[in-house]
Amino acid sequence: MKKICIKGLAFAALLLFSLQGCYYDVEEELYPDTGCDTANVAYSTTVAPIIADNCLNCHNRASNFGNVTLEGHDNLQQYATNGQLIGVLRRLDGFAPMPQGAPQLVECTIAKIEAWVADGAPDN
Repeated sequence: MKKICIKGLAFAALLLFSLQGCYYDVEEELYPDTGCDTANVAYSTTVAPIIADNCLNCHNRASNFGNVTLEGHDNLQQYATNGQLIGVLRRLDGFAPMPQGAPQLVECTIAKIEAWVADGAPDN
């Protein structure tokens, strides 16, 4: 009788400890939606840093890959206003997907650039 009771307690303890390791991950709790603020997007504080981090390795004045220079507002504005910037970032048909050889920029980043373009691509 004593052996059965000890085995039962040991089994219950083992079961209790093993169940503590089980949990359910809820994506919304792990990665809460912080929203995408596209209000007050400015070239100098929002767009220029995105372009510097993701585009200027290849599309600066020195490299000028594909004969495309995005360095400086005037150069970038040209591609923003003619639709090429959004076309390559959104990877639309007829446009070379950019950044080349890298994943597409996250949706919020593209949305910020789109908001800037929709505002007329100002030098602000």
